[in-house]
Amino acid sequence: MNVLLLGSGGREHAIAWKIAQSPLLSKLYVAPGNPGTAALATNITCSLSDFAALGAMALTHHIDLVVVGPEVPLVDGLADYFYSNDSLKHIPFLGPDKYAAQLEGSKDFAKQFMQRHDIPTARYATFNSETINAGLSYLETLQAPYVLKADGLAAGKGVLILNSLDEAKESLKTLLGGQFGASSARVVIEEFLSGIELSVFALTDGKDFVLLPEAKDYKRIGEGDTGLNTGGMGAVSPVPFADEAFMTKVIDRVVKPTMNGIHAEGMRYTGFVFFGLINVKGDPYVIEYNCRMGDPETEVVMPRIASDILPLLKAAASGTLSGMHLATEKRAASTVMLVAGGYPEEYRKGDVITGLNEVEESIVFHAGTALLDGKTVTNGGRVMAITSYGIDIHDALHTSYENAAKINWKDKYYRRDLGQDL
Repeated sequence: MNVLLLGSGGREHAIAWKIAQSPLLSKLYVAPGNPGTAALATNITCSLSDFAALGAMALTHHIDLVVVGPEVPLVDGLADYFYSNDSLKHIPFLGPDKYAAQLEGSKDFAKQFMQRHDIPTARYATFNSETINAGLSYLETLQAPYVLKADGLAAGKGVLILNSLDEAKESLKTLLGGQFGASSARVVIEEFLSGIELSVFALTDGKDFVLLPEAKDYKRIGEGDTGLNTGGMGAVSPVPFADEAFMTKVIDRVVKPTMNGIHAEGMRYTGFVFFGLINVKGDPYVIEYNCRMGDPETEVVMPRIASDILPLLKAAASGTLSGMHLATEKRAASTVMLVAGGYPEEYRKGDVITGLNEVEESIVFHAGTALLDGKTVTNGGRVMAITSYGIDIHDALHTSYENAAKINWKDKYYRRDLGQDL
C-alpha cells in the first residue's frame, strides 16, 4: 500500500513512525515532511495549500491512502477537492470534509453542535463587532476567571483565560478589533470550568469508531502551568484519573453522542476526532473538538497503539471500520517538548542541534527542524519531542528528561515539571 501523509511537525513524524511499522506498507511519502520523517519515508516538497499539486502527487505516486495531519487543509476543503475530482475520488482519504471540519474551524459551530446533541459543555454566548456591547454585558454575568475564544483557527493562541473583568473586556475589544484577523471576527465567551484536562481520541469512518489511548498535554510555557499558551510543551499517557468508570462516562456522554450527531447530520467525516475534555468532579465536559490528532499528544498516543495502524486507517477512510479493534500497549509513554528560546514569542531559527546521537531508550520526533550544510538545525518554536516508555508515566518521564538533557542548542528550553500534577 502506498501512503501519502501530509504535514511537517512532530505529529506527522509520530504518525509516519507508526505507519512505517506496518507490513502492509509499500511506500510512504510525506509532504512536506521534516528531517525526522526523511529517515522513514520519502519527503516531497509541496505546499499544503496547493490542492492541485497534492492531487497530482497522489496520482503520480499511485497513492492508496491519503492521511492528513494538520487542520488547516481540512478546514480549507482539501477533502472536498479530492471527493469532487473524478480522477481522485477513488483514493481513500482520511480527513473530514470542509463542513465537518467546522467542528474545529468554528468554536461557535462546535458549541451549537454540542447543544443540538446534548453533549456536556460550558455555558457560552457568541459575539461580533456589532454585538460587542452585549458581549461586555455578558461578561458581567460571569464569575472570574473569564474565557474568551477566537471563533476560527488561531494556531492554538486564540484562547484567553483572564482573572480580571476589566482585562476581559479589553481583550474582547482587542479580539473583535482584529487581533487574529478573520479568526476573531466572532468571539465565544464561555463560563469557566474548574477541573483537570485530558485529550481523548477516536478514529471514525463517519459512523463507527475505535478509541485510541487517552493523553494529557501541557500547554503553558512556564512550570506550574504559568505563562503564555503554547502549541504544547509535553504529554503523558495513560492519564491516571481516566479509569474505567470515568471513560465509560466519556464514551456514553461525549463520544457516542458526537458520532451519532456526525452521522445524523450527514457529515462526511473520516479520520480522527480529538475531544478536548475537562474532568469536573468526576464528570466529563467538552472544551473543544479538533478534526485531527493533537500535538504533542500524538507523540505519546502512537507509541501506545499495539495494533498495526494501517488497516485501521484504511478502514476508516473506506467506511469499513465496523467490527475492528485497537490493542493498547500496556507501558506508559511520555514526551518532553524541547523549544527554542523565546518561544512562544519571538525566537531564532538556524541554531545547530547537538547530542542527537547520544539519545538512548527514547524516540526523538522532529517538529521544527531542518538540514543545513549537513547539520540538523532549529527551524521552529517547538523543535523536537523526546518520547519514552516506562512502567508508569513518571518512569517514562524520567527517561525522557535524561535524554532531553543530552540534546543541545543555544537557548534550548523545556519544562521540567510535567506529570507532577498527576
